[in-house]
Amino acid sequence: MSDVEVDSQQQPQVQVQAVHQMVTLSQRRRRHSLRRGGAAGGLQTQQSSTQGNTSAPSAATPAPRFCPLSEGVEDNWTWSKRHRSKEVVLSGPNARTVHFHPNWSKGTAGVQGKRSLNNGRYYWELHVSQRVFGTSIMFGIGTKSARLHANAFRNLLGENEHGWGLSHKGVLWHKGVALLYTKRFRENHPTQIGILFDGIEGTLTYYKDGKCLGVAFRGLDQIDEPLYPIVCSTAAKTEMTLKCTMREFVNLQDRCRAVIMKRVRNAAQLEKLKLPTPISDYLGEVIDEMEPLRQVNPLEMCILNYDL
Repeated sequence: MSDVEVDSQQQPQVQVQAVHQMVTLSQRRRRHSLRRGGAAGGLQTQQSSTQGNTSAPSAATPAPRFCPLSEGVEDNWTWSKRHRSKEVVLSGPNARTVHFHPNWSKGTAGVQGKRSLNNGRYYWELHVSQRVFGTSIMFGIGTKSARLHANAFRNLLGENEHGWGLSHKGVLWHKGVALLYTKRFRENHPTQIGILFDGIEGTLTYYKDGKCLGVAFRGLDQIDEPLYPIVCSTAAKTEMTLKCTMREFVNLQDRCRAVIMKRVRNAAQLEKLKLPTPISDYLGEVIDEMEPLRQVNPLEMCILNYDL
């Protein structure tokens, strides 16, 4: 299907003690399932053991309410009217609905969110209409230097070092490098995409229809420039609506864990510390020793770029 179709279908012990005091005084943080590790400031290098459900929920059975920051607070940001492609139209309450290429498409259009993400934890959810097709529909983050328009059909978010994105074809993009991450989305079927940005651990995690796909990018806490949510599409009349937006404040417990895990690199090192189980489990949430994702080879890229 064409993009332009318009008729659709040892030293850590001090910090450990601080963590222990807070774990015993407050309820343990809800664990994010299936956390995955990645390369510093780049694409994930850990294979997700679950690739997620590629079918969206039916109209008769909507997806259950899900939010990894359910104990956080609402964060009512919206899309920027200034930082967007001329082929993007915003509508709805608080301009939360994005319409890409309202007439026909002859390139790639994107829009940036108003929310600056660094140094905190944020989750947002996008409800994508049934017009899932074409070269690339992308979800992720980027700096102000990330392009928001191109007069060509391309994977715009992640084409260089200024963006980190997931394509609807299940491929991660950063610095122009593509890695296989999950199954290709079902075409012409609505879906729900959740994005969790953890500025403390420096990770970006995707959720699809309420299922965690694993951490896609790591090392984002090393990025000095402000990072913003970005979505883009090559397909005509694509529509996305920003629904759930949550945020969580930084706390001392998170900071202690980040310092400890700079010295504890794997599960074996963590086990040697002989910590109480609650603390060991909490620290171990950010450890993963899975197999690395495989880079997309030229033949697979041709297949991915071929639309039936």
